[in-house]
Amino acid sequence: MLPITKRTAIPLSEIELSAVRSQGAGGQNVNKVATAIHLRFDINASSLSPLYKERLLNLNDRRITKEGVIVIKAQQHRTQEQNKEDALNRLQDLIKGVTVAPQKRKPTKPSKSAKKKRLDSKAKRGKIKALRGNVRELRRLD
Repeated sequence: MLPITKRTAIPLSEIELSAVRSQGAGGQNVNKVATAIHLRFDINASSLSPLYKERLLNLNDRRITKEGVIVIKAQQHRTQEQNKEDALNRLQDLIKGVTVAPQKRKPTKPSKSAKKKRLDSKAKRGKIKALRGNVRELRRLD
């Protein structure tokens, strides 16, 4: 079981893990050993609550496919076990992120004094900028 919250956990049978070869530079072992881990988790087929499923599917995350499958590739570490643990932790963090309900925004208005200060500062700034313009020559009356 992969614990998410105190009441929620995901059975490991719902998580598909496969070992693949890591990308990038490596040593003598790079072409022989599959140390990277591909984790696939189908949101729709999981035992998560419908609320969590909906929030996950509404996330704008590149790791979630259009079909509702979370795909995580872990290849940071040199061993398969460490990469497996890393992939599971990243899945856990992703799902934990949707368990917290987003706070409702309370609309607020600026106070009268704040509005007055803002308009005064705009007027002052406008005067300063107006003084930067070309100076017109005054005609003498002779």
